[in-house]
Amino acid sequence: MSARTTTLPWPLVALFTAGYLAPYLLPTTVGRLASGLALTATQAGAVGSALLLSSASAGFLLASRVDRFGPRRLARTGLALAVLGYGGAALTHWVPAVVAGATLGGFGSGTATAVAATGIAGRPDPHRVTTYGLLGVSALAGVVYLTVPHLGPGHGLPLGAIALTALAVWPLTGRLAGAGPVAQSRPDSGRLPHARAGIVLAAALMCWSLAQNSLWGVSGRIGLLQAHLSEVTVGAVFAVALGAGLLGVVAAGAIGPRLGLAVPVGAGTAVIAGCIALSASARDLATFATGEIAWNALYPIVLSYVIGLAASLDGRGRWAVLVGSASSLGTAAGPLTGSLLSAQAGFPAMGAILATGLLIVAIPMTAVARGAGRRPLPVIEIPVDTPTYAPAKAA
Repeated sequence: MSARTTTLPWPLVALFTAGYLAPYLLPTTVGRLASGLALTATQAGAVGSALLLSSASAGFLLASRVDRFGPRRLARTGLALAVLGYGGAALTHWVPAVVAGATLGGFGSGTATAVAATGIAGRPDPHRVTTYGLLGVSALAGVVYLTVPHLGPGHGLPLGAIALTALAVWPLTGRLAGAGPVAQSRPDSGRLPHARAGIVLAAALMCWSLAQNSLWGVSGRIGLLQAHLSEVTVGAVFAVALGAGLLGVVAAGAIGPRLGLAVPVGAGTAVIAGCIALSASARDLATFATGEIAWNALYPIVLSYVIGLAASLDGRGRWAVLVGSASSLGTAAGPLTGSLLSAQAGFPAMGAILATGLLIVAIPMTAVARGAGRRPLPVIEIPVDTPTYAPAKAA
C-alpha cells in the first residue's frame, strides 16, 4: 500500500487540474464577460461555448496522438497556449481579442487534458489518480469562487486565474516522462459490438450533458439576477457545491455495482432533472443553494455509471471513448443553449425545458442500462474524464 502512495503521478494530477479548471469556472467566467465587457447574456454564453468547443476539439485531435508527439512536449504546448490565450484575454477589453484568447486558451486546456487523460488511462490505478485530480480542481475552483468576488470587478480575474494555474503547472511537466506508462492503443478489429445500444447511449448522453451545462453556464446569473444574491454569496454556494461534487465521486466509488445500472442511471437522472428545475426557479438563497448543491452531488454519481455502462458495451473501450466524445459536444454547446433559452423564456422556463429533456433522455438511457445489466461492470468505476462537466462541468 505504501508503494502505491509513493508512486502517485503528481505531474498528471497537476495537469488534470490545469486542464479542467476552465469548465469548472464557467459560471463566473460567463457572468463576468457579460458584466465586464457589456456583452449580452447570449454573447457571453457564445464565448463560453467557443472556449469549451475549442477544448473538446483539442481532445478529438490529440487523444490518439500523445505518443507520437510525446507527453512532455504536448503538455508544455498546451500550457503555453493556455497562458497566452487566457492571459491575453484577461488583459484586454477588445471583444474580438477576448474571444480569440479564450478560444486559444480553450485549445490549450484541451491539449493538457488529452495528455493527462491518456497518462491516467495507462495507470494501474486510474480511479485513484482521477480522484486526486478531481480533488485538486474542485479545491482550486472553490478557492477562486471564494476570493475573486473580493478582488474587484472585471472579466480578467477568472481568466487570469486559469492562466496562472497553467503557468504554475509548467515546471512539473519535466517529470512527465517518468510519471507512468501511456496507454497503449488497441487495434480496432471488426465491427463495434452492441452498435444500436452504443449509438442510442451516445446520442442520449450528448443531450444529457447539454442540459447539465446549459444550467451550469447560467447558474451565476440565476443567483445574481433572480435570487438577488451577492457575488460573494453565489461564489460560496458554488464552492460548497463543488465540495459536494467531490463527495459524489467518492460515493460513486463506494457504492460500486451494488445498485446495478438501470436504477442509478434512470432514477439518478430523474432526480437531477428535479434539481435543475429547482435551481432555475430559485428566488432566494435556500432554494438556490439546495438545487445547486444537490445537483452537483448527484451529477458525478450518475455520470460514473453512464461511463461504466458505455465501457460494458465493448471490452476494448471503444464505446467509452465515443460516448465520452459525444458528451464533450453536449458540454460545449451548453453555455450558448442556456443563454438562449434563458433570454427567450426566462430562467424558470429554461429549467422546466431542461428538466423535461432530461426525463425524456432518461428513458433510452435506462433501456440501454437494463439491456446491459447482465454484463459485469468494468473494474474502473469512475471515468478518467469525469470533469468534462465540470464540471465538467469536470467533467
